[in-house]
Amino acid sequence: MNILFSIDERFVEPMLTTLYSIRINNPQPHFDIFVLQKQPLAQNQRISQWCEAYQMMYHPILIDAEAFQHAPVLKHWNETIYYRLLAHDYLPHHLERVLYLDADILCINALDSLYDLEMGANYYAGASHGRLINETREKFNRLRLQNPQLEEYINTGVLLINLEACRQNVSDQVIFDYIKANRRLLLLPDQDVLNGLYGAHIHLIPDEIYNYDVRYPKVYELFSEHPMTTQRVMQETVFLHYCGKDKPWDAKTNNDFNLLYLHYQAKREQQQKLWVN
Repeated sequence: MNILFSIDERFVEPMLTTLYSIRINNPQPHFDIFVLQKQPLAQNQRISQWCEAYQMMYHPILIDAEAFQHAPVLKHWNETIYYRLLAHDYLPHHLERVLYLDADILCINALDSLYDLEMGANYYAGASHGRLINETREKFNRLRLQNPQLEEYINTGVLLINLEACRQNVSDQVIFDYIKANRRLLLLPDQDVLNGLYGAHIHLIPDEIYNYDVRYPKVYELFSEHPMTTQRVMQETVFLHYCGKDKPWDAKTNNDFNLLYLHYQAKREQQQKLWVN
């Protein structure tokens, strides 16, 4: 299985916690871990050693900065916003698919049901958090991104990428032109671009299973087809997503899902200490 991240130094530790949770709940598969980076991470050697200890293969992928020297950038965002959108240009050509994950994700069950998903001709598979926001905002997103066919606004924190389809259909110049034309309307640039340009080519997956936003447990419990109680989440959900500004590794609140994250983090750190000793 191919797993993709795009991080800087600040997210090395959270990424390792994500990887630890993946390995603990998926003991059998071989994993190739690809990390897109603008410059070599200072901890690349440590990451490689860590992955090797868990029978994962680490592949740092350096992005050529010159490739984006003419790309439009926005006030609060630099060229790193493009890395995930153009990952197909930088990953090995023999790869057919890759699962992109944000580094604030926790895996709590087997992920093969997502990774092996039949995507057909779709470029991506992702989940919408539409039920967690009101319908007015969904309509606003359609107008803002100039895509009236956009049925669901996809959260790109968990994104299965059909690399073969993207190589044929996703163009850096089209992306650059879209950002130039819509720069004043973009709030979350890479996520907005993916939805605005390629929303019709995304296979929708259930967020309560594959991209559970831990901020809204009551919404999931009340409005899911099958009420997502905490027990059901623990049995069926694959990925918990710690969206928003408050992250579990430095959050001041201790809700159930933060405590679960801290448990995985503590177990990982405990294991690391055993290696050192």
